[in-house]
Amino acid sequence: MNWSYEPGRVYYVDETNTCLAEATYVFLDNRTVDINHTYVDPSLRGQGVAGEMMEAVALRLRQDGLKAVASCSYANAWLNKHRDSYADVISDGLNR
Repeated sequence: MNWSYEPGRVYYVDETNTCLAEATYVFLDNRTVDINHTYVDPSLRGQGVAGEMMEAVALRLRQDGLKAVASCSYANAWLNKHRDSYADVISDGLNR
């Protein structure tokens, strides 16, 4: 998928400019964000889109030198599952 990026948001829009997937995060301080929302349109569910989106989020955070916690339950579970691959972007404050 071709992900788009805005401050605090990673998202995918289709050819009609409809948002079909997004993850949002807010800054808790200048180095830590809270991933607070994930959404995947029902038409894309079950295809690995949410995981691909979270990978895009993690790579963006890595690129920006940020760490994350997640109040979104899906994001929290994904970060914990991929802790070994993305340890550098996971804040010590992430719920296990």
